[in-house]
Amino acid sequence: VQLQASGGGLVQAGASLRLSCAASGRTSSNYAMGWFRQAPGKEREFVAAINWSGGITGYADSVKGRFTISRDAAKNTVYLQMNGLKPEDTAVYYCAARGYGWRKTESEYDYWGQGTLVTVSS
Repeated sequence: VQLQASGGGLVQAGASLRLSCAASGRTSSNYAMGWFRQAPGKEREFVAAINWSGGITGYADSVKGRFTISRDAAKNTVYLQMNGLKPEDTAVYYCAARGYGWRKTESEYDYWGQGTLVTVSS
């Protein structure tokens, strides 16, 4: 499975961005997908994830109510809608895929995209 993340950019606090992760390859539509992020000088952390059918999602406490993960199975694409962005959301955002259900632990994901940078200015 190959993953291509896009949609990052420089925005002001309070703005919105939508990240996309396009998946390609073998049976990519049957994978759970997750978003992780890594801020400068910090460990990579879980942001949100969605199961293969799109019916079950999970979020980090820090983004609940602001971020929404969704997927378009027909396009093999997962989205992360980010509203009310804060400077602390500044990070490189990575999408990841794994078989079966989603997880919060990055080591449980098998495939990773290259990352897209989100910078939120105050």
